[in-house]
Amino acid sequence: MIKELAEFGKRIRKGHDALKDEPISIDLIINEDGSFNSFSVIEKISRQAEALTAKKGKARLLLDKAGEVLNYSGLNWDIPDTEKSEEQKKAEAAAIFKHNLYLAKLNIYKNLDCITPVFLFYNENKLNGLEKATKAFELQVGEKERAGNIAFRVKDIRLHEQKEVYIAIIEKFEKEQSEQLKGDKKVCSVCGKSDFPVLDQPHGAIKRVPDGQKAGCALVSYNAPAFESYQLNGNDNSSICTNCAKNYVEGLNYLLSSGNETIIEDKKGKTKTQFIYSNRKNFGSDTAIIFWTKEDEPIEELNLLDNPDVGQVANLIDSVTNAKQKVVKGIKTNQLYSCTLSGAAARIAVRDWIEISLDEYKQNIAKWFQEIGIRAYGETRYVPLYALARAGHNTKSDNDPTNSRVATQLWNAALKGTVPPLWILTAVLKRIRFVESAEDGQSKETITTERAALIRFILNRNTKNGGYMIKEQNDPNDTSPAIVCGKIFAVMEGIQRASQGKDLNAGIRERFFSFASTSPAPAFGRLMKLSQNHISKLKHEKPGLAVILDRQLQELCSLINEFPAIFSLEEQGQFALGYYHQKQQDYDNAKNNKELQSIIENNKEE
Repeated sequence: MIKELAEFGKRIRKGHDALKDEPISIDLIINEDGSFNSFSVIEKISRQAEALTAKKGKARLLLDKAGEVLNYSGLNWDIPDTEKSEEQKKAEAAAIFKHNLYLAKLNIYKNLDCITPVFLFYNENKLNGLEKATKAFELQVGEKERAGNIAFRVKDIRLHEQKEVYIAIIEKFEKEQSEQLKGDKKVCSVCGKSDFPVLDQPHGAIKRVPDGQKAGCALVSYNAPAFESYQLNGNDNSSICTNCAKNYVEGLNYLLSSGNETIIEDKKGKTKTQFIYSNRKNFGSDTAIIFWTKEDEPIEELNLLDNPDVGQVANLIDSVTNAKQKVVKGIKTNQLYSCTLSGAAARIAVRDWIEISLDEYKQNIAKWFQEIGIRAYGETRYVPLYALARAGHNTKSDNDPTNSRVATQLWNAALKGTVPPLWILTAVLKRIRFVESAEDGQSKETITTERAALIRFILNRNTKNGGYMIKEQNDPNDTSPAIVCGKIFAVMEGIQRASQGKDLNAGIRERFFSFASTSPAPAFGRLMKLSQNHISKLKHEKPGLAVILDRQLQELCSLINEFPAIFSLEEQGQFALGYYHQKQQDYDNAKNNKELQSIIENNKEE
């Protein structure tokens, strides 16, 4: 994984290893004599500057935060020391330390003529330079912008972007690399070479990790003796060279943050701007999945997992079905990589890693859509992946960690073609059986399109020994006892609704669904008696409808010899799907039958 991240970081990197794109938010404008002119808050841009593997305990040349550049702590320095709290004293000490680091770095490049105004700003003209700028900082820069990087500017020229500065940074970097390689050359555990030194220093901070620290987290870190072995110190234990460390950190930071502002339309038809990640998907509040390809190639199929368009899905399935796969022995095609990450304090927890060829990935995505497709109110629907993940538990909270756990399993199933665990099915069935009464007494929880799609997918993926596959819509040839029992239950519910009307407080679904789906024999004994009573009533009020429903019930009952005593977990899922399919079939039939339409209107879910 780290090797592929390092390769990706190398691919996206621009320029020399000693330089890196860094954001700029504030220009500190000075005159050639070092006197302060003004601050200019700008829209954040990125420009090349000195690259640092880790910021802690270091300062960047000519481009850094206010603490380093101005000795700014955000506190009132005029307060007597006796009145300062311990926190204030620590903040002041930290600011002084950072500022001294910055000045020490600047002093290394004192021979550069192009940055002479900066030395005058800090030394000879300090009164009109540093001290004047420090007083003006809070007046000219808003509180929200003060955390950004500050760059020195003389007229229209940013000093850290001067050619002489870049050359000096590169020369210093290469000299240090050469000196570090003079000693014991260690082989890098990632690239397998000894071209760059392996050092005991942090590899760098990775930001925007869910549930991670705002300042950044470490993917590889040995910050205590308990993590060390073989008498190696710190990051010597990983044996990752400075070049690979820099590349994988840059690659990972890019994958976690890259994207664009996009105008989208909400459910009410209003447009708004939203940041859309290009190489990342968030699953819940604690999990992010990043993805990329070994060679730059679009992977638009992943967008369909979030927004499945029926036409585009059909084109994908056709293209994969009709494609002639060219398999050449010994040649590895382009690869897709995916990594599941979560924050764990200052560290990153890698929860999953996927490496798969693009050909196989496309086949698996097409198969995914074939297996999650479900009939819903007259058309085939494909449910978004995260909506499927939320189908089995409390959907009121996006912070429920179960969301991310299920979503990660489904992501694997979509990309790799894996079999999802049956505990997801258990959660879905439990949620279906949970009856939460609304104000009108009706059940809010039932077999939604999302739950039906998820049940179908899990059952088909867990089919063993060449067992039959459950179709996306009602199959009259499917005589599985559990499927048929689910259909019978749906018809019985329709009979009750037709007889009692839509004002029914609690029907057989609310009272008997759990009972019938687990212990059908005793449950249907009671349900048959209730249904006959409802049909008898219906014969007096709507005789034509009574005949239709009675015939439908008899035809389904003739498909099984007897009601089983108990259903297994998989059969409970089949029961739920049979119930769902029958309701959708009734919806389709009702389009051409006015009497059946009354049942659908009484029984249709909001």
